[in-house]
Amino acid sequence: MEFRDNEAIYIQIANYVNEKILLGKWPAEQKILSVRDLAVELQVNPNTVMRTYEFLQNQDIISNKRGIGFFVTADAVNKIQTYQKERFFKQELPEFFRTIYLLNISIEEIDAHYKTFKTENYKP
Repeated sequence: MEFRDNEAIYIQIANYVNEKILLGKWPAEQKILSVRDLAVELQVNPNTVMRTYEFLQNQDIISNKRGIGFFVTADAVNKIQTYQKERFFKQELPEFFRTIYLLNISIEEIDAHYKTFKTENYKP
């Protein structure tokens, strides 16, 4: 995983976990990687992963079953989508709108590129 300098690593790892959940790779109510295993996979300090897991627990996206491990909550997908949509609308969309306005890009052009992106990256 390539980390960016403009955002805390634990938040970037949380986004990675959220993506796994949204794509169905880590289904609801299923056990996820241990702190140690995810730290090894991402080549980060286990304390960073623990901070990520605490952050996701506070958002009720994952839960800890003492002695067993961490599990995806039943409503994780809805919670992630709600949180990510709000973040997208406040942080990323205004910059996106500014760019398409300045470059005079039409909604039709955006739609065509979006459809191509979905087809190439998320085949059913």
